Amino acid sequence: MAVILITGGARSGKSTRAEARARSFPGQPVYIATAEALDGEMEQRIARHRARRRTDWIEREVPLDLVPSLLATDGGGARLVDCLTLWLSNLMHVARDWEHEVNALAATLLRLKSPVVLVTNEVGLGIVPDNALARSFRDAAGIMNQIIADVADEVEFIVAGLPMKLK
Repeated sequence: MAVILITGGARSGKSTRAEARARSFPGQPVYIATAEALDGEMEQRIARHRARRRTDWIEREVPLDLVPSLLATDGGGARLVDCLTLWLSNLMHVARDWEHEVNALAATLLRLKSPVVLVTNEVGLGIVPDNALARSFRDAAGIMNQIIADVADEVEFIVAGLPMKLK
């Protein structure tokens, strides 16, 4: 079993790279989407992702309960989780204990049989946000990424569509 974490900035090519990595494993891949189409712009983003993947994926929409979804889909093809930062935002929005959820995810990843490719955003490379909520999210994302990178077998950083192997 492989746990692969793919990180990078916005529009860096993370999802495309993650899809290719998930397809490289045998079996029908499962796309676990954490985004919710709460506005027109997000609806368009989701539609572009679906069009690029075509119909050869099993799709699951999982804005919050990621661990149960990974457990329910274990034993088949690779799972692609896109993305952890949206999942984290969803958890924070409904005031769930994100640290507990992230640690539960890390523990679960170590026990799974089927490969998992996880996409996350590297949000800590820019300027310090000007408000407490944005700083809290940036800090939580950095902590989450460290925890998941620690249990991952491989970690890639994507820049301009090019992967850099970190682990």
